[in-house]
Amino acid sequence: MSSTAGAPGETSTPAPVQNVIPDESDGIGWVVFAGTMLGIVGTLNFIYGIAAVSNSHFYVRDAAYVISDLSVWGWTLLAIGAIQVVSAFGIWAQMPGARWAGILTAGVNAVIQMLVLPGSPFLAIALFTIDILVIYGLVAYGRRPAEAV
Repeated sequence: MSSTAGAPGETSTPAPVQNVIPDESDGIGWVVFAGTMLGIVGTLNFIYGIAAVSNSHFYVRDAAYVISDLSVWGWTLLAIGAIQVVSAFGIWAQMPGARWAGILTAGVNAVIQMLVLPGSPFLAIALFTIDILVIYGLVAYGRRPAEAV
């Protein structure tokens, strides 16, 4: 049997090492997308919250809700929408806590969209999908850029 090693006295050159450190700009598109979508979804949640709290005819008033009533859902949507809009600006400014606030509110909004699925299925599925993409963009690429040494 022959050996794959070189003959005694022969030297081999090592293979060139490739740069495995990711570039700082990798995924910046995902972060901008996540911030933009979080701002849009937050604005929609804020508007839907106002519609639920006010005496508008946007929602059916005599509907039975699993948890509480329409007014509570309206205030919940108002609060989540406001936090999402503020988080979107924080994500664009690369503030440290904005990423986690965006992930948390997108997760809460995804659960809420599954609860309102029977009422407006296409809107709920669209917003749920956007929430999942926002979570992916912020988890995978939302870290702050490394400080220059």
